[in-house]
Amino acid sequence: MMRGMRALPVVIALAATAVFMHVVDGSGGVSQSTEAWAEENWKGEFDDICSKTDGAMESAKEELQILITRCDKLKPQLEKLDEAPRKVYMKRLKMAHDLYQYVLDSKNAKEEGK
Repeated sequence: MMRGMRALPVVIALAATAVFMHVVDGSGGVSQSTEAWAEENWKGEFDDICSKTDGAMESAKEELQILITRCDKLKPQLEKLDEAPRKVYMKRLKMAHDLYQYVLDSKNAKEEGK
């Protein structure tokens, strides 16, 4: 069992090297597959941002501000989509952004009222 555990870091390093070599082309630049990955990577960010709406009221003001900033940074990537998916994703992102902004404003007003 211990022998297998010592080999694990080597296996991980070899796998990471293979992935990196596949991504970078011979000229030292990034291949088209990396560009496509970057363009599709917005989905993970989108899902993560939108998944936090259920707990918005319990979130700290700092976390809400970070979520609002993340929404703003994601918007340009969504604007590059075709019309139908763009409308759907932009609407959902706007709803999440507006919710976070509302909760943040409410928390700020509550603090000022004390």
